[in-house]
This record gives sequence, structure tokens and C-alpha cells, in this order.
Amino acid sequence: MEKEKKQCKDLSLRETARFLKRHDNFIILTHASPDGDTLGAGYALFYGLKEIGKIAAVICADVIPGKFKFFVHETDVVPLEGSTVIAVDVAAKGLLGSLEETFGDIVNLCIDHHISNSRFSDYLCLDANASATCEIIYELLEEMGVNINTDAANAMYTGIATDTGCFKYSNVTAKTHLIAAKLFEFEIEPAKINKIMFDTKSRNLLELERMVLDTAEYHFDNRCIILSVTAEMQEKTGCSGSELDSIAVISRCVEGVICGVSIKQTGAEKFKISLRTYPPLNASEIGKELGGGGHAAAAGASMNGSLNEIKEKILAVLKPKMEAIDAGISSC
Repeated sequence: MEKEKKQCKDLSLRETARFLKRHDNFIILTHASPDGDTLGAGYALFYGLKEIGKIAAVICADVIPGKFKFFVHETDVVPLEGSTVIAVDVAAKGLLGSLEETFGDIVNLCIDHHISNSRFSDYLCLDANASATCEIIYELLEEMGVNINTDAANAMYTGIATDTGCFKYSNVTAKTHLIAAKLFEFEIEPAKINKIMFDTKSRNLLELERMVLDTAEYHFDNRCIILSVTAEMQEKTGCSGSELDSIAVISRCVEGVICGVSIKQTGAEKFKISLRTYPPLNASEIGKELGGGGHAAAAGASMNGSLNEIKEKILAVLKPKMEAIDAGISSC
């Protein structure tokens, strides 16, 4: 018998603030392969809740990279029973990784900015126009009237900076810049944060990027690039997890490419797909057809099979969209 779909209720910022104030113990979930936005949102919310006397824990399925240590500190120990479970920057429960088994069906509140959010929680605070979930968290903390400390400000700035490519992507709005400017009031160090997030790579990562570029594939008259990170490459270089996020960025830099696909092996026949597109292609629509989702310019999915099978499936989804572009159809 098919399981009844959970009914999810939308909450405004004000309603979300009231929801948080009504509860005392919180478990905050971030997505697997954590990035700056999910961690920034999770820890900024943690610091905000602590300011008003709440107890909260931040949990991630994967090891948190050391580069986030300037705002990632020890959180509380919170029992599952009787706690309110919150997911931040998590568009679908499958993105929780190994935490899905325990928490996937009991998330009380999701705070997110992905238009593709699958509404797996009881309540949803969604702003698809926000450049990052950290934008929403900033407004939420203001709505709650809590004091923002330096750790929380560092966390939110990191989330906004990383999800906007250091304010370069098309998801940046005037509000994005205004919130970033307000965070300067809390003694953050933007230059230091941006150097850590964007300008620092290990020699091993440079070697891995070389391997990836050596095996790059071009399709559809060089308008699509596929970059693959195999388990063998990861083993040889010692690079793994979110350290590989830079591979997806490479595809944005290639002249003439309107669809960048990075395929990262995560298991024997398991792969994480990252999509980066330019108009008229829509990464979110492509991601949905591959079993995932995301934003118009950036999306992703998880897929099973051999590397060649994965490539064939992706190219099969892209083919009619590229043909539509050639035929002059604007929405792809």
C-alpha cells in the first residue's frame, strides 16, 4: 500500500519565528556533503536559538570540512524524543544522506530557498527568491529579535558568499547585498572568509582537477561539458566530500558552454550529479528529470549505475532541450 503523502503547511517568517519561540529543544539537520549555506544556516540558527535560551544540536551525515572551523563549534546534546526537528537548506529528504533513515519522515520544519523543495516536512518556510538559505535565516533572526553574535554573522556571510559564487551568480539581488552589508556590523572578516572559501586549494585538489580536465567530454557542438570524478581519482589524490565542489565551478568558466555537468562518484555504482546552466537552459528542470532538483542556474541529483550509464541518461535528457534551442524554442 502506498504511503500517504505528508501534508505540508507553508509558514511566513513571522509564523516561523512564533513556531521557534513556542518550542525549546531542537535538532537542526544539514544536508550531506555539506556546503557553506547549509552549515551557515544551521549554525547561525543554533546561535540565534541559544540567545533566547533554547537548546539545540546541529547534525550532519558527513564530516564537516575543517575550513568551516571559524564558525563551527560544539553544539548541545539533544535527545530525539520530545525535540523539534528542523532541516535547513534541504530540498528533499534524500539529501540528508545517512540521516534520512532516522529523520526523513519526522522533520517538523524545513527552512529553504530551493524552488524544487519536495515539501517533506510538516511546515515549510520557503523563499525561492533568496540567494541562499542564510538570507532567510538572517531575516528570521531579525524577526525573532535575537542578538546576532560574530559566529552567527560569520556563518551567514559564508552561506551567502558561497551560494552566490562570491556574489557573481544570477541569484544575487539587491537584498543579498543589503544583508551582506548588515553583517559587516558584527566584526566579520569577509576578505579572510572569501580567501578560505574561494582562493585556497590543496596541491592534491589541483592534481585531481588536472585529472578531471584530462578526461573532460564535450557534447552538442561544445555547448555541454561533462566532468567526471571517479573513485580512483579520489583515492589517488585523497580528495573527497565537499572538497570536490570546485569541480562544478569549472564548468562555468568554459567559453561557449551553456550546460556544465559534473559527475562525482560516491559509491560502487552511486554518483552525485551537479548541473550548472545558462539561459535558455533551466538546471532545475533538468535536475527534476534526473530525480533531483535545484535552481534555474544550479541543480543536482543522485543517480545509480555505471559511469557510462549515468552519462547516457544525462545526455538523453539534454538532447531534446538542445534540439529545442536549435529550433528556436526559448524555454528549455
